[in-house]
Amino acid sequence: MKTIIVPTDFSPVSVNAINYAVDMAQSIGASIILLHVYQVPVTFTEVPVVNLSIEELQKASEEKLEKMKKDLEHVTSGQLKIYTESRLGEVVDEIETLCKSIQPFAVVMGTKGASGLERLFLGSNTLTAIRHLVYPVIVVPPGAVFSAVRKIGFACDFSEVVDTTPGHKIVEICKTFGAELHVLNVDYKSRHFKPETPEETILLHTMLEETHPQYDYIEHPDVVEGIHQYAETKGFDLLITIPKKHKLLSGLFEKSHTRELVFHSHIPILCLHE
Repeated sequence: MKTIIVPTDFSPVSVNAINYAVDMAQSIGASIILLHVYQVPVTFTEVPVVNLSIEELQKASEEKLEKMKKDLEHVTSGQLKIYTESRLGEVVDEIETLCKSIQPFAVVMGTKGASGLERLFLGSNTLTAIRHLVYPVIVVPPGAVFSAVRKIGFACDFSEVVDTTPGHKIVEICKTFGAELHVLNVDYKSRHFKPETPEETILLHTMLEETHPQYDYIEHPDVVEGIHQYAETKGFDLLITIPKKHKLLSGLFEKSHTRELVFHSHIPILCLHE
């Protein structure tokens, strides 16, 4: 059975991500693991003072998770398998450790909260997860509600596709949802067209042939904005990106482009690694 891991800090935006993940899990017959990672709060004075004991923090974490689990079991009439994990440590480190053990279908996370503090911490953890986890990370925008995934967009630059595109994973995702795949390429006045582009396109098509992909060429001077506009206009349910460290979308982790793509999208983003 497929498993979806959902880290939560119990904030409204993470609860929304949980609701999204629960509906997704029901649609594909997966189970859910709710993960809360707690840390020992320290008051920095001349001598650091720990406010609560580890035992108290663990108890509070487990109680909140158990209540959330019972509420979800009630909403889903007990038809969804829900597990909980409470851990002490760094958020992304504990997510990664759990992923290595579970091999999840995906990790589902929220993007930001209403307050500046929520944006700082939740946003930071989400970006770090996207950077470092080799497992699929689905980023759920605030207020997003899961609906049947019928149309998936995949942003691609047709560059070194064999080395950088996890074709088997993209095929698996499309098959799991029974969705059509649209390969999105953003260019402006053919500035990124190269002699090897046609060959790269053929190689990509061979990798994704099982999905019968459609190709959408977007004329826009700004890659991220072009993807946003097109995806929303065409009604994509999910957008796949590969956070490369170079070339198209290379700036995802530089110049705040990741924040533009992930934090400003109204469509859930699925981040896969090369």
